[in-house]
Amino acid sequence: MRASLDTNVVIHFYRAGLQEILFSFFDEGVFIYEQIRNIELVNHGQDVLPEVISDIDAGKIKLYTDQMLKDLQIHKNFEYNVNENRNLYGAGDLGEVYAISLAQTLGAYALVTDDTKQGGPYMSLLQFEDEVMPFNFADILILRYLLGAADENQTVKDFNAVNNASDLNWAFRSQLTKFIKRFFKDPYRDEDTRWIKKLAGENNINIKMKLTALSRLL
Repeated sequence: MRASLDTNVVIHFYRAGLQEILFSFFDEGVFIYEQIRNIELVNHGQDVLPEVISDIDAGKIKLYTDQMLKDLQIHKNFEYNVNENRNLYGAGDLGEVYAISLAQTLGAYALVTDDTKQGGPYMSLLQFEDEVMPFNFADILILRYLLGAADENQTVKDFNAVNNASDLNWAFRSQLTKFIKRFFKDPYRDEDTRWIKKLAGENNINIKMKLTALSRLL
């Protein structure tokens, strides 16, 4: 799976020193649009920008520019997606607009954003018939745990590291409840339930047992 990264999730993982989680979880690659690198991170993430640039130079993050999209003959599609998404989201969501538009243009399966407010890209994608699947940082940590790449103690530790580094004031129990509701109890889209059941089957995961073990720590 590959993912388009929003500004906020880049900042949150890098501030906690846990950016390698993104690279290992999305084994087909992660990417950002040049506006996120040149404007959004400059304005909001100066403290992590040198590390982000280093990882772009090392090929860990793919940076897409307008010229690259033109060379791929998909820049018109990208512009169309940007215009459509700008009609849906507020002016303050420009970084998210570029992130989701790039995901749609490139056919990426995932958008990673920590903007989960009502009406924002994360919540909207859960309710639209869209091929792009949204995740926030807590979703990534829970999924990594389910896949066996971290135990429950490490998962809680990493959640606290991201939460505290960026003063997010998120509660892990609340995020776990939302995760269970989204994928099992009251999904916005049946596709999400089918997706996680397929993931469990392919990886021989007892999801109920693992989520119960994680919940006991919270």
